[in-house]
This record gives sequence, structure tokens and C-alpha cells, in this order.
Amino acid sequence: MTGMVRSTLWLGFFTLILAAWWMMYSMAMQMDLDLLGRPGAMGERMRQMDPGMDMYMPMARFFPLFVMWGAMMAAMMVPTMVPTLRAYEDLMTSANGTRAGWLAVLAGYLAVWLIFAAGIAGLQLLLLHGGVIDMLGIAKSRWTAAALLLAVGLFQFTRAKEICHGVCHSPMMYFMGHWRPGAAGGFRMGLGLGAFCAGCCWGFMLLGFAGGVMNLGWMGLATLFMVIEKLPQVGHYVTKPMGFALILGAGIVAGWPMITGG
Repeated sequence: MTGMVRSTLWLGFFTLILAAWWMMYSMAMQMDLDLLGRPGAMGERMRQMDPGMDMYMPMARFFPLFVMWGAMMAAMMVPTMVPTLRAYEDLMTSANGTRAGWLAVLAGYLAVWLIFAAGIAGLQLLLLHGGVIDMLGIAKSRWTAAALLLAVGLFQFTRAKEICHGVCHSPMMYFMGHWRPGAAGGFRMGLGLGAFCAGCCWGFMLLGFAGGVMNLGWMGLATLFMVIEKLPQVGHYVTKPMGFALILGAGIVAGWPMITGG
């Protein structure tokens, strides 16, 4: 029975990931966007709309944006929970972990990212009405996109990134230092792990504004990188190279007219 429960929980976990990705794909298609977030004819008309005159549009209202970002958090961040949940499962044999605690860790982690989704949805509205991004969440100026790439690239080299990544990279150490039994304890630990994860990965969420928040190609690459970054064997080796790549990308975006001669 224990093995059946374990298999059912993991199946539900991966079903949640697939459902979130399918929801994001469906939303992109409804907005007439391709997999790289590029708009078709209808999407281009939506992109040019004035948010002050089109408050009925989903991308100009908080709740639809919150739903979109909530689905995006599930699609991108839940896969990064695999090492953490596996670490907790290992402690179910060597400590007093429980299945309820396992679920509570996941719930606490998701709660943090739902709070983050609410915050970034509000930020998107501020940027939209401030004229920084368009209705599709794409930066109107290449300088804005370059600044985002530069800021996130530089963050990869900071002490804050090192601390947050250290916790995400070694969840077993976090559990050993902050162990709490039962569902309440699991939820508390999930909140802590989620907070460190948000501190580690917030920049990759903001990069959605550089190329479009509904760019599924970017979402896939960002998710893959964040999963690799948390793998015990290789995680520490990819953080700084990604920082260099983002800084280089900022330079390319800023100098694109000179590079292309346009």
C-alpha cells in the first residue's frame, strides 16, 4: 500500500506539471501567439491596444494576470521541486517524516510562489500602465530588455544568489538544520524552501518582460536551466556561466542596431 501511495503522489505531481504547461499553451494559442511568443494578426492588434481604454482585456486586469502567472509558476517552478521532495522522502526512513509532511512541503512551496505570482502580476500592471511594456507583456524598448538581462546577469554573481542557491542546491542540508515533524512542520519547511527558491530564481521570472511573458520557448529554457542549477552534481557549475551569458545578451540587445547595421 505504501508503494501505491508513493506512486500515486508522484503521478499527481507530474500531472500537475503537465496540466500547468497545457494551460500555458492554451492561453498562448488563445492570444494568437506562437511558441516563441510572437503575435499573429490578432495578437498584434491586442499588443497595440491602449490599456487605459481596454480594461476589459484580460492582460489589463489583475485576476487574469494572477491566474496566468500562477500557472506559469506551477509550470516552471514545480519541476525544480523534484530534488527537494526526493530529499524529504529519504528522510521518511531515517527521520520521522510522513506523507502528510511530504504534501505539506509541496503546499508551502507553492504558497510562496502564488504570493510571488500575485506580486509580479501587480508589477506587470504597473509596467503596462507606465508604458514600459505592451499588452502582451513585452518591453517596448530594447534598453529595458537590455537592463533586465544585465541586472539578472549581475545578480548571478552576488552573495544573495550564492546563499539562496546553496539552499536550493542542497535541500537535505536545509531539512537537517530546520527539521519539523508532521504536516505543520512540513508546511513551514516548504515556506522556507520556497522563499529561498524565490530569492534564487526571481530574475528569470522578470526576464519574461524582456521577450514576452507568454514566450513558451523562453519558459522551457528557463525551466531547464533552473532544474539543472539545482542538481547536486552540476548545479554549482552553471550559475556564473549563465551570468556571463545574460550579460553578453544584454550587450547584444543594446547594440543590435549597430550589429545589424539597422
